[in-house]
Amino acid sequence: KQVQEKKLQQHTEKQRDKAWDMLRNQQDQFLLQQDIDENEKRKATFKDLTQYWASQQQVEDSSDADLNLDLKGAFKTTVPEGKLGPASMQIFHGEDVGCEQTRREQMKKTQKDLQAQMDDKERRHREDKHQEMLVNRAMVHQDLRKVQMDAHEEELKKASRIALNNYNQTLAAEQEENRKEQRRTEERENSAEIWHTMTSDMMTERVEAPEGAVGGGRPPQILSDRWKGMSSEQLSALHREREQQRLDRQRQIVAEKIEKAAWDLQLLKLSREADEEERRAAELRRQQRVEMDQFNRQLAREQQMHQEYLKKLYTNKPTEDYFHHFNSSSR
Repeated sequence: KQVQEKKLQQHTEKQRDKAWDMLRNQQDQFLLQQDIDENEKRKATFKDLTQYWASQQQVEDSSDADLNLDLKGAFKTTVPEGKLGPASMQIFHGEDVGCEQTRREQMKKTQKDLQAQMDDKERRHREDKHQEMLVNRAMVHQDLRKVQMDAHEEELKKASRIALNNYNQTLAAEQEENRKEQRRTEERENSAEIWHTMTSDMMTERVEAPEGAVGGGRPPQILSDRWKGMSSEQLSALHREREQQRLDRQRQIVAEKIEKAAWDLQLLKLSREADEEERRAAELRRQQRVEMDQFNRQLAREQQMHQEYLKKLYTNKPTEDYFHHFNSSSR
């Protein structure tokens, strides 16, 4: 795909360069032909003007030819000179003073004006030519732009067609590969089904057929419709398992008895310790009561001795009348 795109890009660049060369050649030919036409046109105009000057603007045909050319070939009037009035006079006295200088100045002025006209005409010609060249260049650029856009559009169309063809080819190849894979899958499934049928328990009549594996770490499942009883190996394994279970149960009973005796011994020890602790606590309480009784008797004796001392000290005991004197008057 990348090679095709590279070839397409190179072909497009060649077509674009060829279009550029063609447009440049056309522009050069157009400008060259335009210069040739301009030169031919100027030559024809100058030739016509020269012929016009030679045939229509001769010196003998001027109004003052009789004066400038000594009446040679000049138009002569038939009216007698004596009958002509002042309006018919052509030359006055003193009129021709400095005529040569005036003529030279007029010729210089005419030449200067003619040169200015020629320069102005040349300038306008250059401006027109430059403007025409700009217009032609713009037209050429526009044509070139159109050619480029057409080439780009054609390139996009071609790229789209190539991409569509590649997509169709890829899609067709993918569909063909899917069909092949589907046929291979069907063939594998058919072969697996045939192999499963040929190696099934029904065809091979295996002894282990009643035991079907269920997976998931669970033991094999016995198919009751195909079971024909236990084999000698299975019976031996069953007896060994039962004997092992009996021994395990006996060991468990012995262990439980030992554990129970140990617990009873521990409980007896704890009970004795509790009785000893209770006895010590009772003895301590008894000693505390004895000490408390002794302390109370000592206090009672001291109180009694103090009362007897007070009786001996205070012999005049006040009567009730003594207490009645208090708060009996305002004084």
